[in-house]
Amino acid sequence: MIEITLTCPECGSGIAFTPTAGATEAQCKVCDHVEPVKFTPEHHEGVLKDCPSCERKDFYKQKDFNRKIGVVLFVMAALMTLYVATTEYAPYSVAPFIILYIFDFILFRRLKQVAICYKCNGIFRNVANIEEIHDFNHEMNDRIVYSDHDFKGEQLDHH
Repeated sequence: MIEITLTCPECGSGIAFTPTAGATEAQCKVCDHVEPVKFTPEHHEGVLKDCPSCERKDFYKQKDFNRKIGVVLFVMAALMTLYVATTEYAPYSVAPFIILYIFDFILFRRLKQVAICYKCNGIFRNVANIEEIHDFNHEMNDRIVYSDHDFKGEQLDHH
């Protein structure tokens, strides 16, 4: 079954839930804000065609990894590299980045894909049609975020 995480517009917390028959809202457990949602029969089957929150059809896929953790790991590797570079082990100063690369490679192979809504940044796990969803497109993102363009689920392609 599809798992959905929306961002609460009031407090920024995650609102995690699964589609249930007849549900028309999702409530934030932190600030009690109620976010309206609209489920289709496809959502109950795990198929993602439109967002239950903003009702847009524009999604991208990526690995299910917390970006903040990735930044923290990179900063830690950089700090370790600086420290090692100032010791007698300077020739091994690249070792923290090699370790981080190996760790990243292992995670990349093991983590599943998630779909993310360009408009509201809703996260969708266990999507049955994940292979139909394209990778992130910077131009689509900019046009959706800054000019509220609606691609209606069509991929932007320049030939």
